[in-house]
Amino acid sequence: MGVCLQVLGLVLGVVSWCLQSSSTTSHTWKVRSQAETVTTSSWQFEGLWMSCAATALGSVQCSKFKTVLGLDSHLQACRALMILSLILGLASIIVSILGLKCTKIGRMAEQVKEQVALSGGVLFILSGVFTLTAVSWYAARIINEFYDPFHAGLKFEMGTGLYLGWASSGLAILGGSLLCCSCRRSAYTPPPRQFSYHSNSSGGQSIYKAAPASESTSTKAYV
Repeated sequence: MGVCLQVLGLVLGVVSWCLQSSSTTSHTWKVRSQAETVTTSSWQFEGLWMSCAATALGSVQCSKFKTVLGLDSHLQACRALMILSLILGLASIIVSILGLKCTKIGRMAEQVKEQVALSGGVLFILSGVFTLTAVSWYAARIINEFYDPFHAGLKFEMGTGLYLGWASSGLAILGGSLLCCSCRRSAYTPPPRQFSYHSNSSGGQSIYKAAPASESTSTKAYV
């Protein structure tokens, strides 16, 4: 059961990382609202890295943001959060593979593998939280500007990139939770006591003594 949870959690984590990559590079974090326009022959959409404009003829023109320091603070923060989530996601995939019970790497003990798998699950959860924070913050900014009557600029609506980010964050948190749940420790069972036999060469009484704990066989806890 524990192996199945670990494999399922790892698969969900890999899928979430792929969706995070797609969301980070997506150009459709926000799309210009068509509610106030008469014609729908042109569209404008923006992502974290560039702004694009498309026409009904199929031509698309994109331009990267020319400055970094001149961008809005929330856009810079969302960039940083998405990059951190990708780095944590990649690290969690590597760590989780090393901690799987079905993988054999050297003579790593079972308790050590459980701790490694638990670390991978925690990294997956952190990656999902970072992505969730970034997309939710960006979406809240879009909604506030859309309903703000004093906003003089263009009004946008939420794009596909945000929905990809929400989906990836949910999968990352779920996969990390499964990895953490698979590492529950079983109840500790004390090692059986062993007795050593000592006989007296002079013909005296035989004595049975308990063997020290270091001589007893080690027990392993399995989940």
